[in-house]
Amino acid sequence: MQAPARGAAVLAALLVLTACADGPAPLDPSVTPPPLTPGFAAQSNSDQAARHQRLARALARALGDEQFRTTVYRALSESAEPEGKVHLQRFLGRDQGASRTRLAELAQEAESAIGADLDGSLPIEIYLPVPEHRRAWDGSGEVLVATAETDREAPVAFDTQGRRRQLDPFRPPTMPVIALGRAELAFGGEDVAASSTCFTNCEEDPVGGDNGSGGTLLISPGLYMTYAKFNDTFEGWLKGSPEFEVHILGQDGNSAAMKSYQCAGALAGAPYQYDQNEKEWNGRVMLFSQGQLDAFKAAHPNQSVRVFLLEDDDGACQIKMDSTRVATLFKNLKTAYGDLTGGKDDELFSIKTFTKAVSLLSFLKSAWSAITTQDDLIGNAIEDVVAREYFPGANWIVKGENTITNGAIRLEMR
Repeated sequence: MQAPARGAAVLAALLVLTACADGPAPLDPSVTPPPLTPGFAAQSNSDQAARHQRLARALARALGDEQFRTTVYRALSESAEPEGKVHLQRFLGRDQGASRTRLAELAQEAESAIGADLDGSLPIEIYLPVPEHRRAWDGSGEVLVATAETDREAPVAFDTQGRRRQLDPFRPPTMPVIALGRAELAFGGEDVAASSTCFTNCEEDPVGGDNGSGGTLLISPGLYMTYAKFNDTFEGWLKGSPEFEVHILGQDGNSAAMKSYQCAGALAGAPYQYDQNEKEWNGRVMLFSQGQLDAFKAAHPNQSVRVFLLEDDDGACQIKMDSTRVATLFKNLKTAYGDLTGGKDDELFSIKTFTKAVSLLSFLKSAWSAITTQDDLIGNAIEDVVAREYFPGANWIVKGENTITNGAIRLEMR
């Protein structure tokens, strides 16, 4: 039994968010703004950021035309993609590029310059990231087009006159905002996990189940997550809903590095599909099947796995993160909690459990470059008895950089 006092204290600590003190009121474009400078200035030295700002300004100016604005509104409102997202290059390339030509005319820009920015960019998505804006905007009136390269960056926005302004990174304005930026969604199968994604030694035993989002899962014996609570969404308002993912990391061959053996997330496919859009989630999602666990133990009898959590910013079920950063995380966890920062399946009195285990590997193979955004590192899950922290409904604590507690999850063998 856990001491009530200790549980209450830890609960209070976990519920303390990275709360912000009241800062200055956000800039509200619905009121008379301060003097603005026409045109744009790149917020960073990134060529991608500069292209995105030029395209955002051009799109904003084109939206001053009622007919073009109606065309964009219809594309967004009729999109079948999550959050009503639209692939910008494809949208402007329709009908032999008629929309791209019209955008250039309305923005008073050379079509060749618009085309060069579109062709020189990775896939770009546009959408209204704020749910209230999506519900309220009917394609009429003023609208802003904003862009930002990272969650921590103050969005740069343009109005329909092409005037530039900087928005509050924490709170959206009342005026509807269309976000323009590097696509997080894999439109039409680009960089997306297939609907039946399974990386290694997968098996399925069809039994109906609920993943917490109204879907039906294919259930088989294995490791499941049934609860998750994070202190943050790790996603700025301009980036829309968070894309939480859970990766099972293990030894890569006979090397000293780890790789992802299985991903669970919104685009991972049943039975690994789980879509968490708020800080707290209840449901059931498989993280690693019993077949995968057995195959891993046979290939790596002296190794355990790590349960690694992130908020995806670039490419579903692909870890895109500075590997040095992850190695530092694992090193700090070892210093604070010893070697028991991994996990393995075990059996106690004929009851299957997932319990703490030694994990000595600290290097992660990951794909990341300066032209893509890094995923947000939430942390490595450690069993609560090792972390010496307890959270109601959970049994593993998620430890992030500098050993900060970023949340808690419940892991079960079924």
